[in-house]
Amino acid sequence: MSSFIVSGGHELSGAIRPAGNKNAALPVLAATLMSAEPVTVRNVPRIRDVHTLLEIMESLGASVRWTGPNAVAVDAANLEAGDLDARLSERIRASILLAGPLLARFGSLSLPPPGGDVIGRRRLDTHLLAFQALGAEVEVSAGLDIQADALTGADMFLDEPSVTATENAVMAASMAAGRTVIRNAAAEPHVQDLCQLLNAMGARIEGIGTPRLTVHGVRSLGSAVYEIGADHVETGSFIGLAAVTGSRLVIEDAPVAHLDSVLIGFRRLGIDCRVDGRDLIVDGREQPVIRMDAFGQIPKVDDGPWPAFPADLTSIAVVAATCARGTVLVHEKMFESRMFFTDKLVSMGARIILCDPHRVVVVGPSRLRGSRMESPDIRAGMAMLIAALGARGESEIRNAGQIERGYERIDERLGALGARIDRRP
Repeated sequence: MSSFIVSGGHELSGAIRPAGNKNAALPVLAATLMSAEPVTVRNVPRIRDVHTLLEIMESLGASVRWTGPNAVAVDAANLEAGDLDARLSERIRASILLAGPLLARFGSLSLPPPGGDVIGRRRLDTHLLAFQALGAEVEVSAGLDIQADALTGADMFLDEPSVTATENAVMAASMAAGRTVIRNAAAEPHVQDLCQLLNAMGARIEGIGTPRLTVHGVRSLGSAVYEIGADHVETGSFIGLAAVTGSRLVIEDAPVAHLDSVLIGFRRLGIDCRVDGRDLIVDGREQPVIRMDAFGQIPKVDDGPWPAFPADLTSIAVVAATCARGTVLVHEKMFESRMFFTDKLVSMGARIILCDPHRVVVVGPSRLRGSRMESPDIRAGMAMLIAALGARGESEIRNAGQIERGYERIDERLGALGARIDRRP
């Protein structure tokens, strides 16, 4: 289990480019299994979750080949119906994303319980209800057994706008007979990426980027070359990094079109960003001041389904708030365990009140000090790394592999900005 040893309190400078969207790469790669023809995906982040998913795909008979630093060619012509490897599946939540493609391709699958971050209950019921609406039979035991003699289009209303359930539903519906309407669908940028890839492969999906998707089923999907968009969550992480370390950073080729709610959230924390063409400039050299609501009311940063502030950035928002002058409430509505990491920040000197599993009050500014910590999940781990870079003294972040599940070569890339991060086995 590797660790990051971080020497904090140093100003960073320079330019950094966000990697491909991690949350898009996983469903997009899973979707390549729906075609018997080769599919090439570009701008794929080389992170642990991607490598694990590709390993599962290879275990099913797919041919996977890296054709460039961030390009993957998948040939699933010889894909076989079979049980997913339980050992690999328990490493990542994204193993559930193979359900839609395998059901569409073979009409049946057996899936062990997916793994992933422990950030609260992550129900699968919406996935199962979507499959049942398309005509599948679902049996829940130690894992999931799903079968369908034939998938048939349906009009469905998802009981929650689940990202992965929307992705599974749209993949299965793409090869179902007839028309499917998915209402209350998730519309995040990664869902949009998946739909655009499927259309490039020959699917017929309308309403991309809205909560109502219409899918006209086709018999088969073909070859395609597709490039994943830049990661808006990683972009938000770099915004927080600039503020906490008091640095001026240029985020090159930022996904500006997908940053409205992100920029609003950070603006409430007193962190302003300037769009310069395709780049985003964040100047954190002046201490941010939290912007009070009208009549001096304490402001709130809260998340929600797209296009609201992303849940994956609430951990970063908490850390960014520790360096700002003022008081703010951060409300994480979606996962009931995500805010528990804040005890690590309190041990570093942050003034944070954990009101309940979903809400924290942050009073800043706090002068953070180095500490020994362990990364509990991808996003909290990145937030802790940012805190360590802004703190006085040395910090150790154990289980750094959790961070690397979602951030490509993060120690090297931040090192190019002047961050002092050493890796130890």
